[in-house]
Amino acid sequence: MYAIVETGGKQYRATPEQDILVEKLEAEPGQAVEFDRVALVEDDGKVTVGTPWVDGAKVMCRVLAHGKGRKVDVFFFKAKENLKRAKGHRQQFTRLRVEGITLG
Repeated sequence: MYAIVETGGKQYRATPEQDILVEKLEAEPGQAVEFDRVALVEDDGKVTVGTPWVDGAKVMCRVLAHGKGRKVDVFFFKAKENLKRAKGHRQQFTRLRVEGITLG
């Protein structure tokens, strides 16, 4: 069984007892989070596709931790103009443990 969940403008595949990294959520570690924006649910070969979301489907998760991803270095350069800029970015994320998927 798995579900496709939308959060933070991105979609993630969630299976029970799996850890997933999503865009940072405003929730404390240990707190339960419930997603109702479920685009697809697969249960024993039976696929339910939402238009755009599956009615009554929910994915229950628990927040494990917050963190930052690897640093991405960005370097901007223009030839013959002596123009150079260096920047970096570390994306914040939330680690979730998928506890269960319910289908209406």
